[in-house]
Amino acid sequence: MKTQFICYKKCSTCKKAEKLLRELEIDFDSREIMDDNPTSEELHSWIEVSGLPLKSFFNTSGIMYRELNLKDKLPTLTDDEAIDLLATSGRLVKRPILIHANTILVGFRESDYLELFAK
Repeated sequence: MKTQFICYKKCSTCKKAEKLLRELEIDFDSREIMDDNPTSEELHSWIEVSGLPLKSFFNTSGIMYRELNLKDKLPTLTDDEAIDLLATSGRLVKRPILIHANTILVGFRESDYLELFAK
């Protein structure tokens, strides 16, 4: 399966990640999160495969996160409710999300990308 790169084109962090992928000559499909938000099913799968806590998929620095007061509300939601909420808007989802083989990276740390593609 081809590497998937889920991003927000106006995000400077996403731009840095995409630039690195191109420098590493990684063949990937890009998906604009604001046009094609992840579904609940995709999010369930990614959370399970990544082994990351559910909260790491939330864009905690985003305006929508603050407007919805999710810092206080998230602990009261079930995992299914939180995932369904994430699926409502790309603005709530932390990005970029990189899906490569059985690895899912959320956010961008250059060292993680370099380690993943050094294999």
